[in-house]
Amino acid sequence: MKYLITGGAGFLGQFIQRELAQHGISSQDQIILRSRDCDLTRQEQVEAMMRRLKPDVVLHLAARVGGIGANRENPGLYFYANMMMGANLIEAARLTGIKKLVQVGTICAYPKFTPVPFQEDDLWNGYPEETNAPYGIAKKALLVMLQAYRQQYGLNGIYLLPVNLYGPGDNFDPQSSHVIPALIRKFVEAQKMGIDTIDAWGTGAASREFLHVEDCARGIVAATLHYDGPDPVNLGAGREITIRDLTQLIAQLSDFKGDIRWDPSKPDGQPRRCLNTERAEKLFGFKARISLEDGLIQTIRWYRQQAGLPLS
Repeated sequence: MKYLITGGAGFLGQFIQRELAQHGISSQDQIILRSRDCDLTRQEQVEAMMRRLKPDVVLHLAARVGGIGANRENPGLYFYANMMMGANLIEAARLTGIKKLVQVGTICAYPKFTPVPFQEDDLWNGYPEETNAPYGIAKKALLVMLQAYRQQYGLNGIYLLPVNLYGPGDNFDPQSSHVIPALIRKFVEAQKMGIDTIDAWGTGAASREFLHVEDCARGIVAATLHYDGPDPVNLGAGREITIRDLTQLIAQLSDFKGDIRWDPSKPDGQPRRCLNTERAEKLFGFKARISLEDGLIQTIRWYRQQAGLPLS
């Protein structure tokens, strides 16, 4: 069995590689596809790649993604790139007759005012939060495509919905990072430069749920090996925290003692996010193991090491 991992060299992909190895799938049986290897937005390239590599299973992790600011600046790019990459892979999977395709979706697909905790059956009960709707709708359309291809062609495609990820190796670019790496960078850089104030986006009232990347990799691999159904499945930790409380927690764990200034002119994004994860536990035994505090400590230490700063 050959496992093709799109985006396999990225943040999540590196943890997927390790988790597959833990289940006896060696590096020789893993095909790591990078963006330079194939333009997944071009159908002819995708079909040629699939015929050449002949994978048995495809894990589609590759995506164009960023935080609220990046989503606001790139709505067309994010819709086109994510829609086309997924659609081209699903069609190529049908043409080449692979055994299974694993599509990693996004929490941004849920409606803006979904009741908490989000249940998979709520996906179609409204329009996503506006700043990331193009990205979320593009990803959600791939769920429809997978279900249609299962019905008409018998393609075994599964669809997973991870909540916001974080952990060592995350994207810390201030122009495109998500909230946890963005805050960690701000606090660590402020200490390094002797600054006693940092600026935070929005009001801090919105809430989020966060899943450590290592836990996410465990969930995706468990689903890859043990789940073959048509229904989407949430992957989360089951803990909701406001952005204000998260910011204060990261400040404390980073040993930042300065002031935090909130900028309400910046968007909060979706008002609340927290997942119901019962389906994942029932169908393939997944439950998150790493607490938010432990995961943040690990991630802060990793970033300090990358920046050449003391770990204390």
